[in-house]
Amino acid sequence: MKNRKTFSWLLILTLLMTFVLVACNSDSLESTIEDAASQVEQAAEQVGENAQEIADAAEETAQEVEETIDDAAAAADEVVQEAADTVEEAAGSAEEAADEAMVEVDYDTAIYGMIDDLDLTGTEVLFWHQHTGGREEELAKIVDEFNANNEYGITVVASNEGGYGDIYDKMIAGLTTGEVPELVVAYQNQAAAYQVADGLISLDPYINDPVYGLSEEDRADFFAAFIDSDRLPQFDGASFGFPPNRSLEAMYYNQDWLEELGYDGPPTTPDEFVEMACAAAAQPFSANPEPELNTGFEVRIDASAVAAWAFARGVDVYDYENNQFTYNTPELQEALALLAQAVNDGCMAQVAEQYGDQNDFGAGKTLFYQGSTSGLPFVRSAVDDGATGGFNWSIAPIPYTTAEPVMNIYGASVSVPKTTPEQQLAAWLFLKYYTSSDIQARWAEASNYFPVRASVVEGLSDYIAENPAYEAGFELLKYAKAEPPVAGYDNVRDEASQAMSAIVFEGADIEETLANLDATANQLLADSAP
Repeated sequence: MKNRKTFSWLLILTLLMTFVLVACNSDSLESTIEDAASQVEQAAEQVGENAQEIADAAEETAQEVEETIDDAAAAADEVVQEAADTVEEAAGSAEEAADEAMVEVDYDTAIYGMIDDLDLTGTEVLFWHQHTGGREEELAKIVDEFNANNEYGITVVASNEGGYGDIYDKMIAGLTTGEVPELVVAYQNQAAAYQVADGLISLDPYINDPVYGLSEEDRADFFAAFIDSDRLPQFDGASFGFPPNRSLEAMYYNQDWLEELGYDGPPTTPDEFVEMACAAAAQPFSANPEPELNTGFEVRIDASAVAAWAFARGVDVYDYENNQFTYNTPELQEALALLAQAVNDGCMAQVAEQYGDQNDFGAGKTLFYQGSTSGLPFVRSAVDDGATGGFNWSIAPIPYTTAEPVMNIYGASVSVPKTTPEQQLAAWLFLKYYTSSDIQARWAEASNYFPVRASVVEGLSDYIAENPAYEAGFELLKYAKAEPPVAGYDNVRDEASQAMSAIVFEGADIEETLANLDATANQLLADSAP
């Protein structure tokens, strides 16, 4: 546009100059016109050359701009794609992380909180227990050491709240008022009753926790039957307690008296048991200062004794698959019939008073005594301080008809009532410490309970050497079987004891009595069910 204007002005200027020249000198008009025309032509050529240069430059610039735009667009596409890929990858990682978190946290966070994120600083745990004497003293030491050394700032307070029955009554009341401890001693059937009221928490999330739980090595060290005894069938087999100790239902025997009768050792089968008891009834122990007070065995009337005789013949008193009591079996009928016949034959007798059978055994008045291994120190005292001056004795399995012994194992566990996530986790951490190998060795020696871990025997070598009967019992732990851990069993136990007494001492019809026991027991079970 600028070149066109320039050309126009040149043409006008040339014409003006021509007119001036004509006016001044008409003779040179032609020459002047020719010169002007030549100048205009040159000017036009110059303008054309400039225009072409400008056009070429514009075309080249346009090409460069187009290429630049294409390059920028391609770069932008690449950046956008990279950003999209990054976002997609981040979203996938977030989704994977979320999935992993969901797998690990497979418990109710409303009850447990986020276990691995809880702050336990300053958390207090009240522990209701029944221990007295030396057991209570040792427990106090264990608690003090835990309080002084645990890294979490937890404080445990141990409180004797009476016997098992007292604690049970207080817990039932506390579940109504909300006044419950953070730890409580409880038999498995008692724990089931508490859970019917939704008063406990399952310990499985803690046992399985990657931070606070048990390692594979630890789990393998615990006697499986002990852990399984706290899995409640009425609550999908979840663990509502954890075992710090256990006892066995065993048969105590007077080895010196057996040898006087011509036997090398204790009976294995029920028939051998009755044979030896009848021999003892006919031939008093030589060290017995009152030989007229003599019998082979004083029959223990107790629900645990009923279960022990059933186990020893290969049957159970509870059907876990169908969740019902099963006392009325041919095997248990035979076991109780054998005892009833031995009583009628004068080979066995009734226990006169509480602990009377234990004391009579220590005095050499009865060949056998059936009871808990937790009573080992009391039996030892009865023998050592008894009228006989002492004799050689030990324990053996309840006489059995199975290929191997089946031992009734029992003992209270420790349960964790539902409180706060912090208190619950703190309670579990004390339980974990309480059942650690080193502490278990000390607790076993102080309490005369059996430890719950196989490795503990290594730390009890001196104690076992001094207490051979304890070692005999420890060797029987691998044959353990537990009584029914169901709500309502407390009341069923009373019914079972009454049925046994009626059969053995009163001549009640065995099949009818056991059938009635099943009916009553299953009704109690139904009434107590969650």
